[in-house]
Amino acid sequence: MRAVRPGAQVTVRASGGRLKGVQVMAAGVPVAGGLTGGGTVWRSQSHLLPSTRYTVVATALGASGHKVTATSSFRTLTPRKVVHVSVLEANNQAYGVGMPIVLTFSRSIKNRKAVERSLSITTSRPVVGAWYWDGNKTVEFRPRRYWSPGTHISFTGRLAGVEVAKGVYAVHNVHVAFRIGPSLIVKASTVTHYMNVYYKGRLLGHWAISTGRPGDDTPNGTYLTIEKANPTFMTGPGYALWVPWAVRITWSGVYIHDAYWSVWAQGSINVSHGCINTSPAHGERYYKLELPGDPVTITGSPRPGTWDNGWTEWFLPFRRYVRGSALHDAVVAGPNGSAFVSTSSVEAPAMVGPRGHAIT
Repeated sequence: MRAVRPGAQVTVRASGGRLKGVQVMAAGVPVAGGLTGGGTVWRSQSHLLPSTRYTVVATALGASGHKVTATSSFRTLTPRKVVHVSVLEANNQAYGVGMPIVLTFSRSIKNRKAVERSLSITTSRPVVGAWYWDGNKTVEFRPRRYWSPGTHISFTGRLAGVEVAKGVYAVHNVHVAFRIGPSLIVKASTVTHYMNVYYKGRLLGHWAISTGRPGDDTPNGTYLTIEKANPTFMTGPGYALWVPWAVRITWSGVYIHDAYWSVWAQGSINVSHGCINTSPAHGERYYKLELPGDPVTITGSPRPGTWDNGWTEWFLPFRRYVRGSALHDAVVAGPNGSAFVSTSSVEAPAMVGPRGHAIT
């Protein structure tokens, strides 16, 4: 039994005949694959796993019709260096229409193209999106436009056996299935001191707010809600208090929250330390509707937003986002899975997906 490097595919070839059947087992588990080349070649659909014993049983018919069966086995090497990966989403949870799929690796990734080719997405409704590398350890998928409410998403990373850097291998696959909840979108202006709240595609409210005072200006940008708590303990220069109905949108501490103490200023003056202050009733209502990944767009501030201060995938226009992919290709996903396509092919006014659905 010989030892081979993980990462490649199992390939079986018939010389002077045709394959009739191939059975490959990895540690006793069947390996999926298919015939190509007119029945002369069989290839596995997945990479060779590290530290795994494989057995191959192949049956072929020669030119004379004689049946031949061959059996072989091998074991893959155990890598000295491995990488682990985690997915941001939790299984069977609901998220907002802006939610990205985020993978975080425990080591720096060099072979980014191989990683991207190992990632697949199935969606109940056709969608165009792209992967983006945010640093050396994180890759994120974002749709071109917000997800359609009610979309069911299944993500699989067939990473086990992929050599992500020289001598460094991923050792497990990842999978998560989640859904997109009702659309909840906030558009807040630091100039008008109001925010429009759109729920299920309709204007739910035009609410008075107070944003960051001069010097503590609330930063511009399209953010996504991250987490929430009722109450949240907040501290800063001259204050330390429990704040009710608080929804976080930046890591540095910008929230949308009930600010009962600043109702007098809401709709007219910016007096906060950077958060978006609302009335108690509005803060509670927004809090109870919010899901992680709900978009919040802030405009009018003299202070620009900072990349990675929160989930900032929507700071970039889609064309720039695609350039962050190692493959520089967009992704078209639907009920039958996903495929990489050139960016130019998805910049037309509309594409038609499976069963005649328009892809937006």
